[in-house]
Amino acid sequence: MDTVIRAAAPAEYESLGEITAEAYLQDGLLDFGASDSYLHELRNVAKRAAAADVLVAVRDGVLLGGVTFVPSGGPMADIARPGEAEIRMLAVGHAGRGRGAGEALVRACVERARTTPGCSGIVLSTQRTMHAAHRIYRRLGFVRAPERDWNPVPELADITLLTYALTL
Repeated sequence: MDTVIRAAAPAEYESLGEITAEAYLQDGLLDFGASDSYLHELRNVAKRAAAADVLVAVRDGVLLGGVTFVPSGGPMADIARPGEAEIRMLAVGHAGRGRGAGEALVRACVERARTTPGCSGIVLSTQRTMHAAHRIYRRLGFVRAPERDWNPVPELADITLLTYALTL
């Protein structure tokens, strides 16, 4: 059976929050590990769903991962400019990797951006070590936008997030 991408149901928020948090922890993406304050944000799917579109990847009834799509001008945007949508918190659990779920989630976000009135592009932030995700982004036409790289924790100089952009 194929991977199905759809809106997250409230009953899935807790599971998706755990999948997202565990993916970030297991991949070493949180500078302060289990005590990182961002872990709470990763787990708080209900908060994201109240301000953006949370999509999930499901195969054979199993939740594989999810992503947050922030429409142009959405309150969850970190780097999007007017007329741009933003992808945030893409995560696929380790058990679901290698099945195309991550790419399917990104494709779904691109399609949503294409159908959003006034949206001319889509952006995202990623860490330097997220090599598998970088391959997905490049395969789907995203390009590096180094002039938009940024640091979410300015007091720590070594936390620079890379920016990728896709013009629609």
